[in-house]
Amino acid sequence: MARRTKEHGTDNVLADSGFPDAEELTAKVILPKKINDIVEKRGLTQIEAAELLGMPQPKISAIRNYRLRGFSMERLMQALTSLGQHVEIVVIPAKSRTGARIDVAA
Repeated sequence: MARRTKEHGTDNVLADSGFPDAEELTAKVILPKKINDIVEKRGLTQIEAAELLGMPQPKISAIRNYRLRGFSMERLMQALTSLGQHVEIVVIPAKSRTGARIDVAA
């Protein structure tokens, strides 16, 4: 019986798992993580965060629990700016070795 050779993974578990939209999914987790970190650091209740972000409290609960269906990247970025964060999008040509990709850093 032939053994399968283990392929080297990337630093993105979603891409390694075969998700075709792994880069977007990764970004959609990083942005709410940053939102949650700021809300927690400021000691805001969900109601206070909802008022500050201009969304209903159940939406804050969804972000807090990473239930992100129905949240666009744009809405998450707007939430970060409402929390006083500078969100920057930079587009540069891809290097031929690494290929085109989406990176998010927070």
